[in-house]
Amino acid sequence: MSMFKVNVTARNPASRELVSPPVSLLVDTGAELSWLPADILSAAGIEPEGKRIFTTATDRRIERKTGYAILHAEGFTTIDEVAFAEDGDLNLLGVRSIEGFGVMVDNIGHRFVAAPMIAT
Repeated sequence: MSMFKVNVTARNPASRELVSPPVSLLVDTGAELSWLPADILSAAGIEPEGKRIFTTATDRRIERKTGYAILHAEGFTTIDEVAFAEDGDLNLLGVRSIEGFGVMVDNIGHRFVAAPMIAT
């Protein structure tokens, strides 16, 4: 399995004129939520709405604030719950955001491929 990063911007859903600068996120289909630096989210006026407990790859349990952002990457857009990453955390694009984009991950070409939505 290969790894790659994409540039993502986070827009404030309550004040759409507030948008973050592009942030390089590791595409991680094993992470449920996307993780963006807390200071970047705060600068775009995105505020925490709650907290969640996460289990890390090293089986450690950590608590992080979460909120909502409109995410843009590679020409795709979705709104999703995001984690406020702290110093030392990885910046990740999680599977919920990837699915919200309506894409499949092409690990060979290091890109997103538009996928038809399933309606059953």
